[in-house]
Amino acid sequence: MYIESPTPASLVNSEFLFTDHDFAKVRTLIHRRAGIALGEQKRQMVYSRLSRRLRELRLPEFSRYLEMLESSHDGEEWQAFINSLTTNLTSFFREPHHFPVLAEHARRCKQPVTVWCAAASTGEEPYSIAITLVEALGERAGTARVIATDIDTAVLAKASTGVFTLEQIKSLPAERLRRFFNKGTGANAGKVRVRPELAAMVRFERLNLLDPVWPVKEAVDAIFCRNVMIYFDKPTQRRILDRFEPLLKAQGLLFAGHSENASLVSPSFKAIGQTVYEVNRKVRP
Repeated sequence: MYIESPTPASLVNSEFLFTDHDFAKVRTLIHRRAGIALGEQKRQMVYSRLSRRLRELRLPEFSRYLEMLESSHDGEEWQAFINSLTTNLTSFFREPHHFPVLAEHARRCKQPVTVWCAAASTGEEPYSIAITLVEALGERAGTARVIATDIDTAVLAKASTGVFTLEQIKSLPAERLRRFFNKGTGANAGKVRVRPELAAMVRFERLNLLDPVWPVKEAVDAIFCRNVMIYFDKPTQRRILDRFEPLLKAQGLLFAGHSENASLVSPSFKAIGQTVYEVNRKVRP
């Protein structure tokens, strides 16, 4: 839950001065850099998350931090700013109705099957996709690939380790745990690691969906972009969806989040199931 600012000028009893002008500047910068449209109700969240950067940099107020950010060509601090304001809520097989659809689609695809996960977060979603492909394709899974991207470098670093706590994998059935994870011992007790053969299917890369050039160049069979579009305004959503369309093979699928509707934003897609969309073209050139 997010709390509205109790005063239009600054947060009461706050450690750092955070004015309306500061908040407006943060909203402008994150929209320009990452396409994220922050609503007025996100003020407390912004203060809480960016305060950590002010403490780390030993800055006395938000205006100094924002001045430093705008005058700096330091890519690391810009990345830290983006990492601070992105939301990474994820779990294994979240929105489970999508995975049987993916499995059936993969069985119909020609080899090799490639799926792009455009919001990889800490790795649960791309590994869920990889597990689904192995279970659906059997021996054919050897050529299947998952391209896993995210704008947040911190979560990508965690995802690439393939290490999860028992709490994070508690929803997985025992058979999947035995087949796809190694149990930690000693100092790693209470953790599991994705088995090497599953990890080898997944390639992690940083990607900002606003970047003019994407590292994903080849045609893919499906794109998972779930619970991402809700952070963008309508024009940004439309631009991204229109860029997805030529990357999908004929009859390629787009999986969206439960509160997103791609067909209302872009004519490039048509709904074929619960937040599942097919590329809307008759024949791929």
